[in-house]
Amino acid sequence: MFDIGVNLTSTQFAKDRDQVVKRAKDAGITGLLITGTNALESQQAQSLATRRPGYCWSTAGVHPHHASEWSGETAATLKRLAESAEVVAIGECGLDFNRNISEPEQQVYAFNAQLELAAELAMPVFLHCRDAHDRFLAVLTPWLPTLPGAVVHCFTGTREELEACLAAGLSIGITGWVCDERRGVALRELMPLIPADRLLLETDAPYLLPRDMRPRPPSRRNEPCFLPHIVQVVAGLRGEEPEALARQCDANARKLFRLPA
Repeated sequence: MFDIGVNLTSTQFAKDRDQVVKRAKDAGITGLLITGTNALESQQAQSLATRRPGYCWSTAGVHPHHASEWSGETAATLKRLAESAEVVAIGECGLDFNRNISEPEQQVYAFNAQLELAAELAMPVFLHCRDAHDRFLAVLTPWLPTLPGAVVHCFTGTREELEACLAAGLSIGITGWVCDERRGVALRELMPLIPADRLLLETDAPYLLPRDMRPRPPSRRNEPCFLPHIVQVVAGLRGEEPEALARQCDANARKLFRLPA
């Protein structure tokens, strides 16, 4: 039961980061992938992963919200980080046309640059796409033959978008969004369509606390220790045993990110 998306660098974890990791272990979580979203947080993510060898790894990348910060220095920082054993993917990178915190063309430029870096280093990519599906695939597709793998993190798209991502060979990351009785209805219907060897699970902690958890946690903060709840929900939607699904998704994560079994 591997959590492929944990924002452990978040200030929401500043006071109890070690306890968060311990609770994850106690809950049966077999590993954590700490997300890098800009140059600084990618460095922080790698540093956190070095303190927990064999249990935590990290990504190095620039989220589309931070695309306007992209520079030659940023690229050099990511490349240096990628040389460390803890960094196992380039990202979080991609396109987010929902809020356009960075201009769309800035996002495309930074996305292309990170795909180029991943191809150069033969590393998988950890992808973000929101309200940008067509442009996202248009940018990504030419790079796919040179990449060892890719996962669309926190997938919340339509059936047509899911089918296009699967046709492109992408893995699909599912979060507690699928537990939302309002926003997650359409996503729930797609769970049986994801091939078993392409499904990955994540909390995106501290965000996206599953809305259907009972009793509700006293804080709205999500944690990796809540991943078993997501496993239960997804397994139910797929008609599978939770334990078998957890093992399959763990194996998928270790294969994609080339981690020891």
